[in-house]
Amino acid sequence: MLRPAVLGLAVLLSTPALWAAFAAGSMGITTALIRFLIAVPVAALMLALLQMVTAGYSRQALRRSIATAAAAAAEARTQQAAEH
Repeated sequence: MLRPAVLGLAVLLSTPALWAAFAAGSMGITTALIRFLIAVPVAALMLALLQMVTAGYSRQALRRSIATAAAAAAEARTQQAAEH
């Protein structure tokens, strides 16, 4: 799936070729666009790998927050039972 982040990273990766084609005129437009098209799956792969790496950290943070909330609820129940 083409997300804006993938296309943005592909543009960033192929900026030298796009600059050479459109601004400097030292490279053919077709060559620059082919390099951009090659950069799209590379950018998608890079972002997928980044998402895989960071997904583990978000799961750990979620587990930690659930455990903290459960401990706080148990403590509240204990205090409430002690009051009655």
